[in-house]
Amino acid sequence: MNVKKIYDLSVTLLPHMPIWPTNPMPEIVPIGIVSRDGYNVEKLDFSTHTGTHIDAPYHFDERGTTVDKIDLNVLVNKGYCIRPKYNSKQEITAEALKAVWRPEYDGKTILIDTGWSKKRAFTREFLYEFPGLSMDGAEFIMEHKVKLVGIDTLGIEPYHHTDFHVHKRLLGAGVTVIEDLANLDQLQEGKEYLVVALPVKVGNGSGAMARVIAIEE
Repeated sequence: MNVKKIYDLSVTLLPHMPIWPTNPMPEIVPIGIVSRDGYNVEKLDFSTHTGTHIDAPYHFDERGTTVDKIDLNVLVNKGYCIRPKYNSKQEITAEALKAVWRPEYDGKTILIDTGWSKKRAFTREFLYEFPGLSMDGAEFIMEHKVKLVGIDTLGIEPYHHTDFHVHKRLLGAGVTVIEDLANLDQLQEGKEYLVVALPVKVGNGSGAMARVIAIEE
């Protein structure tokens, strides 16, 4: 493989960072300090769905696949970045996806760039008013045989979808989800990349933080 450039699509984990509103604030505490102990070590305390992370089917289904058992061929695959519009309800509909879709996207990893990561802050807008897939948008994704879909917001569907029906539909159909991506604006829409999205291998986990990259060949 001839690597031309590698793009880091992951959020940096910090003790004070915007996260899903009901999740506990992450803590990163030094427990080893070079000047005192001869080494640096940190203790981490946060939800597995903090920062850039992957939702496994088990997240909403006790019989679903856990994050440690997701097929690596899904997590490492060719993929594309798309920039669909969203409506006044903050929904990315099937119609919006159809408007930007190309035949070569079928069966590939899809990364949805809404521009929301640039709004990252402790504001009501960033935390609660972000866009995401509508139900028919999720159906469109499944119809086109996408197995891994990511977005640069805190959730794959708008926050006001309190029943998580889009999450349940996608994950229940075996579609793995990446949330809270960053730097998607650096990717060219319609250009093929090798997308690598490897979550921490948390045994029996509903999800896990991931270092996600896009490789331009």
